[in-house]
Amino acid sequence: MDNEPDTTIGVRGVAAPDDFAVVIDARGAVMVWSAGAGRLLGYEPEEVTGLPAVDLLAGELPYAMRHHVAAREPWTSDLALRNRHGDRVTVQLRGTPLVDADGRNHWVVTPAALTYSSRPTDVGTAELWNLTLAQLPLPVAVYDSEARFVTCNQVMSQAMGLTPEEMRGRTLWEIYPNPPLDEIDRLQHQVVRTGEMIFREEQPFRASGEVRDHAWSVFLSPLKDRADAVLGVSALVIDITEQYWARRRLAVLNDAGVRIGSTLDVTRTAEELAEVAVTGFADFATVDLLESVVQGHEPQPIPPATPVVCRRTAQRSVLPGCPESVVPLGDTDVCPPGSPQAQALITGRGSYHTVGDSLLREWSTASPARAESIRRLQIHSVMMVPLSARGVTLGVMLLLRHRTADPFGQDDLTLAEEIAARAAVSIDNARRYTREHRTALTLQRSLLPERLTGAEAVDLAHRYLPAGSGDEIGGDWFDVIALSGGRVALVVGDVVGHGVHASATMGRLRTAVRTLADADFAPDELLTRLDDLVVRLDREEGPDVRGQAEGASGEVGATCLYAVYDPVTGRCDLARAGHPPPVLVTSDGTVQVLDLPAGPPLGLGGLPFEAAQIEMGEGSLLALYTDGLIETPGRDVDVGLDLLCEALRRPAADLEKTCDEVLRKVLPEPPADDIVLLLARTSTLGADQVHTWQLPMDPAAVAGARKVAAEQLDTWGLAELEFATELIVSELVTNAIRYGNGPVELRLIRADALICEVSDGSSTAPHLRRARIYDEGGRGLLLVAQVAERWGSRQTSVGKTIWAEQPLPVE
Repeated sequence: MDNEPDTTIGVRGVAAPDDFAVVIDARGAVMVWSAGAGRLLGYEPEEVTGLPAVDLLAGELPYAMRHHVAAREPWTSDLALRNRHGDRVTVQLRGTPLVDADGRNHWVVTPAALTYSSRPTDVGTAELWNLTLAQLPLPVAVYDSEARFVTCNQVMSQAMGLTPEEMRGRTLWEIYPNPPLDEIDRLQHQVVRTGEMIFREEQPFRASGEVRDHAWSVFLSPLKDRADAVLGVSALVIDITEQYWARRRLAVLNDAGVRIGSTLDVTRTAEELAEVAVTGFADFATVDLLESVVQGHEPQPIPPATPVVCRRTAQRSVLPGCPESVVPLGDTDVCPPGSPQAQALITGRGSYHTVGDSLLREWSTASPARAESIRRLQIHSVMMVPLSARGVTLGVMLLLRHRTADPFGQDDLTLAEEIAARAAVSIDNARRYTREHRTALTLQRSLLPERLTGAEAVDLAHRYLPAGSGDEIGGDWFDVIALSGGRVALVVGDVVGHGVHASATMGRLRTAVRTLADADFAPDELLTRLDDLVVRLDREEGPDVRGQAEGASGEVGATCLYAVYDPVTGRCDLARAGHPPPVLVTSDGTVQVLDLPAGPPLGLGGLPFEAAQIEMGEGSLLALYTDGLIETPGRDVDVGLDLLCEALRRPAADLEKTCDEVLRKVLPEPPADDIVLLLARTSTLGADQVHTWQLPMDPAAVAGARKVAAEQLDTWGLAELEFATELIVSELVTNAIRYGNGPVELRLIRADALICEVSDGSSTAPHLRRARIYDEGGRGLLLVAQVAERWGSRQTSVGKTIWAEQPLPVE
């Protein structure tokens, strides 16, 4: 719709009609309404006769006019009236009191006009000078040596709303005791005292004879005689309202450029936009974004005939608590088709409205809460500004005025659209960044274990914290891998660099570690093979790849710590590749940083890794972490290690609380790098959970092995597993005696599963195959694979171990 600014008729505009006349009785009601008054405001006589005259006002009466009305004296003043369309009309009128036969006071209101006394054409210099001052279109006043009023021209008299006779002999503060005239009065005394001119530019204020704010430039000049003695002060006032608001708009634009878009956060950017709008030119501002934008999706074109769902993202008000708001912050608002908000979103064009606008009336009455807010707070002007960036509308900004007397105009709309355009680009950038960052974090988290299971070997807790929102995602990772024999592998690693490329490399390495761990390599051997993989990856990420994939550096490197804990022996084997050393807390509370061979980082190639073995009693705590926890700019690594040891000195029974305590004491704020913390409290398997038998290299020993295994299952109350266990023992022991070397050992472990292990002195690994019809062997391992949940083999220092696991019966 087209926007029509409010009509303003005043001293420098079109005068009131000559036949304008209104008579107001002693009760303040309209008695007489002339045709000129009807043409000016649009009301017919029958529509206003008998109604209170104050209903026609669009603002408060000027101070000076209220003084004259109370004293029943004639007055001349600018009045702000409201026409039948709701528009604000400013016109200069004169009121003349009339007293009827009963002594009641009536008022005759007629147009005011500038009149000057006629002068003969043959005048002297003094008369011309007097006429110049009198008819100067700028307000001029003269004050004596005591800064008391002497005289003024007619423009100044109209601005003050008082005649020269009413002001004569009084100081400016006595004439109009309101700021900022108290400061002007003080400056007048200063001019008299110093004899020097003072220029003062005032902020907008409303003089006693005005109905709207004006900004003035005041020149206070001393009036001196030939002896240079100060006889008085002249005050020349220049209306600079338009220049003031032009500079103010430029200042608001500059403020918007500085404040909006300081972060890559959608909500914060919307809040900055609302703050700038309220600080600059609105009394209340809201920023409503499309629901798809808030969720990080790409906004789609809005069909004209469908309601639009927006979410209240930010709001600000000059009043505490934002009483204008009818939609709570964070809630959704449905904009019906045809409403001003929906039109701004669909067309991408802003609009401003006054309370008399039919479209605004429909929009407000559609919500009783909104209509009540408009009535209660006397909201008189509304502006809708779309937030559009790169050809797509992201939301709408709503601006209201109720404390500011002037309605929104075309200049305000142009300013608001400029600010909204800048903010929309920042919001769109933040939305795109948030979406990409969320996607990268989702990718990274999908490559990490969702939940940890350490069986009966360890109790686990972990924390993974990505770096702050201003940084790219990193390549830190951790894992817990269940191994044969009830053992568990603990892994923590860190890929060099940041971004999606680092996360992809991390996923490759984590998969490789799991694959190598399933083969039961010792920690140092696993790191050697992992190092070979990183070297190959580095060769693959060559110059051609760097030229094709953004972010691919062609330099792949990582650090890693790999530990294997055996709950049967209570020992832990560890090896590290350039990774920070773990921290061990023994059951008696002793805290130590383990002095493990450092080893080179992964990716250098050709350098050996060394493993170390430590004893870990029942209830010991092992802490593994990445360097982001202890390393931070401005803090030495040793300081971070000391803080970590101190945080672990008295670990809580609940490891989750211990993780929180470590992060609270050690974590830098904000973290400069991704952080992984993995805590493992060890448990050991008692003698009643593990039984071992040495078997002779005699086929007759197979029956004895089945017997002792069945007896042990009876002792453990696992009789229902006897058949499957006897079959597994029989096949594994037979293979060891037939194809292996002595000694042969049978071990049963009752942990979270029933584990059957047969060891011999041969390093030849078994292979599962399908036997042909007439083969006499080759079916043993196939039978084991059918009855066991998992099975496999691992190399030992003296040979190999073949193992099979069965789940325990559900109690």
